[in-house]
Amino acid sequence: MSDSEDMTEFASIVERIERGEVPIKNIERELICPICKELFTHPLILPCQHSVCHKCVRELLMLNHEDSFDAGSECSLPGSPRSRVPSPSMERLDRLVRSGGSRGSISSPGWRRGSVTPRVTTIPCPGCHHDIDLGERGISMLFRNFTLESIVERYRQAARAAIAIMCNICKPPQQQEATKSCMDCKASYCNECFKLHHPWGTPKAQHEYVGPTTNFRPKVLMCPEHEMEKVNMYCEVCRRPVCHLCKLGGSHANHKVTSMSSAYKILKEKLAKSIHYLISKEDQVRTQITELELLINQTEENGQLAERHANEHFERLFETLQERKSEMLRSIEQSRNRRLDQLKGQVEEYQGMLENSGLVGYAQEVLKETDQSCFVQTAKQLHTRIQKATESLRTFHPSADPCFDEFVLDTSREETLLKEMCFGGVPDPPLIDLSRSRVYNEATICWRLSDDHLPTDHQILEYRRLGGPSQSPSQEDGEDSGVWRATDRVYGPSSVVCDLEPDSLYAFRVRSCRNSMFSPYSPEVTFHTPPAPAFGFLFSDKCGFSTERLVLNKRRDSVESVAGMAFLLAAERVQTGSYIGLDYIIGDAGISQGRHYWAFRVEPHSYLVKVGVASDSKLLEWFHNPRDTSSPRYDHDSGHDSGSEDTCYEISQPFTLLTLGMGKLFIPKASSSSSVSTASAASGDPGNRVLPMPNRVGVCLDYDAGRVYFYDADTMRCLYERQVDCSGTMYPAFGLMGSGKVHLEEFITAKRLTF
Repeated sequence: MSDSEDMTEFASIVERIERGEVPIKNIERELICPICKELFTHPLILPCQHSVCHKCVRELLMLNHEDSFDAGSECSLPGSPRSRVPSPSMERLDRLVRSGGSRGSISSPGWRRGSVTPRVTTIPCPGCHHDIDLGERGISMLFRNFTLESIVERYRQAARAAIAIMCNICKPPQQQEATKSCMDCKASYCNECFKLHHPWGTPKAQHEYVGPTTNFRPKVLMCPEHEMEKVNMYCEVCRRPVCHLCKLGGSHANHKVTSMSSAYKILKEKLAKSIHYLISKEDQVRTQITELELLINQTEENGQLAERHANEHFERLFETLQERKSEMLRSIEQSRNRRLDQLKGQVEEYQGMLENSGLVGYAQEVLKETDQSCFVQTAKQLHTRIQKATESLRTFHPSADPCFDEFVLDTSREETLLKEMCFGGVPDPPLIDLSRSRVYNEATICWRLSDDHLPTDHQILEYRRLGGPSQSPSQEDGEDSGVWRATDRVYGPSSVVCDLEPDSLYAFRVRSCRNSMFSPYSPEVTFHTPPAPAFGFLFSDKCGFSTERLVLNKRRDSVESVAGMAFLLAAERVQTGSYIGLDYIIGDAGISQGRHYWAFRVEPHSYLVKVGVASDSKLLEWFHNPRDTSSPRYDHDSGHDSGSEDTCYEISQPFTLLTLGMGKLFIPKASSSSSVSTASAASGDPGNRVLPMPNRVGVCLDYDAGRVYFYDADTMRCLYERQVDCSGTMYPAFGLMGSGKVHLEEFITAKRLTF
């Protein structure tokens, strides 16, 4: 076919589509909602470009986020533990930071507090199975798919051609069939009613009317974000229509947009070309359909053949099992009968020893014999029998053992083999990756698939609670304890399990599925949940942050202490009495109530890092008066073994910091308000108060109880705890000196990074 003929046919297809001459048939599968499995009703376009009924989206939101409709955002609650309203002391801290005190480690002006975080509503798309973020406005941010709605309406009319659309004005029984529908009035009319309600010379006479329809859509598509603005541009990044306000200062300000007419022309041309290509390949499609139908028949035949073979194998197994069952039961029966005969014979023998019965009775009759020769002749044998009976009576032994221990059957190995019996195409079990899996009040479990290089359809993650301090004995015996629970199908290498109980031990396992055949379970792994819900925050780059010696990454979840020029100059002046100070950095969210947990990782090469909590009042003091790290007596938490420090540290302070560095963790001396994990550390021996630095460190602050705990986050073993004065807003605090680096856990920063 030449280029001119090709273009002519292409133009003809476009004209037919525009005139609506392409018949609507065999397209019902494209008009079915993937949720309700019915024809679309008021379909909405999701950000992933899939369409779903309006009512189905609402039901999906209610199903997945029922609590978010009632509770709203955590940060918007009056009693939220996240302190977002500056306290008087924090206002003074703001003024101090803006004044740019020369002695502090503050280099950035202003203190920007975290704003109230909007609630984000996320639903899984039923078409592509991706999580769709609808934003804080939810359904109101979605466009109605009026084109799909019109096609559904035409399909309905074609399917019910005999059913006419009636006039909305006429009243039964004189109700007439509608001949027109007014798009402005959104009603259908017969000829007489249309003339009556749209008289000549009135504004209504200018209304737009079409053939009878029940699908009324607006003449102009309005922006859902700016409800009074018409959409006149197309965002190529988000693939959706936008208005000029969205481009000027809205969420699409930095996105590439085109005019609506240009987008219309380009997309329509692309779609028409795609349709033309498919129509031109109709013969190829029919050939492939024939091949697929042949494959369907082969699949049916091969499936039945495989089923027969499997049945034959199982029948042979049943026969073999039945034979072994009969043989073993026969052996038990023979042994039982033999033992019973022996025991019954012994019973009869002993019954003969009773008076006037059996052997004794016979002997008594023999004793009555008066003829000596006859008596001797009979008594010799009888006396031998009597002696044997007497000996048997003295040394009683049952003639048979009633125990059948040698017939106990152990089928555990065979049961394991039967459970592991599978087809040759069953995938190998995946392995849970302990280094990437993290467990908080939610668990992110990652796994590695087998190396057989064959793709799997999906995975199933199962978990169960093994117990915890908060579990009562009745709960431990209940059905919730130790019962495996399965997640939905997982199509990736990880899954998230929500709503885990705090301070509890959980077991996890996973298995793969390929062609409806499941692999064996992976080896079980156990994780201990933290004692409190995870507290999300990022490093603050506004308060106490030294740009000269601290490097904060763009995500604000990692901070590094570097030896810059200022550090070298300070070290040069050590001879004159100047000292090098700790550079402090805190979290951008504070705690004013409740119990919260966070975790982080300190690089092993770090020279000195202090981690813990501090109140807003103590932060004011630190940022106004830099710490003197050359004198350990100045810092009550230095770990130095001095009497003055012990005296001060007995008092509950508005801060608690634990020292890590050079691959070690230093436990402070125990006081009346603190406790440590080992008796040797509690004894005060400096050597025993130095522990290997954990791979991950966890901190739990109980604000109401005024106590802070430090954990090995991998094993959830408490390393140290002490009383802390929670008189103000408490912040996660970190101090670094020399070379050092701290990384916040991904789960701790995930919710903050979302916004």
